[in-house]
This record gives sequence, C-alpha cells and structure tokens, in this order.
Amino acid sequence: MAELCDLTGVAEGTIFYHFKNKEELFLTILGELKEDIILEFERYMYDNEFKSGLNMIEAAISFYFYLAGSMEDRFLLLHRHDAYELAKVNPVCTDHLEAIYNYFVDTFERCIVVGQKDGSIGDMSAMKVALIIFSTIDGLVRLNTFKLYHAGALYDELIAACRRLLKN
Repeated sequence: MAELCDLTGVAEGTIFYHFKNKEELFLTILGELKEDIILEFERYMYDNEFKSGLNMIEAAISFYFYLAGSMEDRFLLLHRHDAYELAKVNPVCTDHLEAIYNYFVDTFERCIVVGQKDGSIGDMSAMKVALIIFSTIDGLVRLNTFKLYHAGALYDELIAACRRLLKN
C-alpha cells in the first residue's frame, strides 16, 4: 500500500477510506479492467463490418493483440499468479476472471459460427476451436508481456495457422 501511495501521491488513510483492504482494491481494479476490456472489444466488433466470419475472427485476433499491447500493464494483472490464487477463495475474483475469458472465447466462437454460415469456415466444433485459438493468442500475449518473446514476430504465422485450422 505504501508503494501505491508513493505512486499516486495519495495518503494511505485516503485509500483505506475508500477500500477496506488490498483485496477490495484489487477486486475493484479487476472489475474495472473487465468492463474496459469488454467495452473496447464490443465497440471494435460493432463498429467494423467484416466480409466473412473468417475475416471477422482474423480481425478479432488482431484486435486482441492491439488491446493487449495498449493495455499491457493491465493485461499483466490478468497474467499474474496472484489473481488466480485469490480466485480459489474469492468468488467475486473468480467471476471477474471468468467473465473476461468467457467473453473472448464466446466472441471467437461467434466469429466461427458466422464463418460456418457464410461458408468461409469449415464444419467443426466452434467452441473447441475458439478455445484453441484463444489459448494460442493469449499464450503469445503472455510471452510478450513477460518480455520472453516478441509476439508480433509470429503474427503472420499465427494467422496462417488459424486459416489452416478453420479451412472449409
């Protein structure tokens, strides 16, 4: 809490006036992150027109990378072990994390279903393939977030692999 006070220039008493403890503060930040991520992604998906479901999922993948880069410090929060330890004992934390990840998988699944309807994506389990795609891109984002590998260097190969996976 002392570090937070130093970073924000706010007295510790002020923080504890608004939040009972660090856990409540963390849950508030995580809840706001959930809302921001979903709002940004919804806005992007709604504001753009896509030629096909395949084009839609490629755009969603690209936007995920963009969002993870523009919110890198906040995605680091999602990728920290602490959040998942807290989720084991705190249902609010569990709900926030599940809502974020379910939103992404559901979005990719919707793209696949659109592509199956328009013929740009083959017949497959949309949910399972959405999980595979999300796991892959989130794994690359984690590598990038922890400065283990520059994920952008694999972008073209990732899109090509997704096309092969989704091929009709």
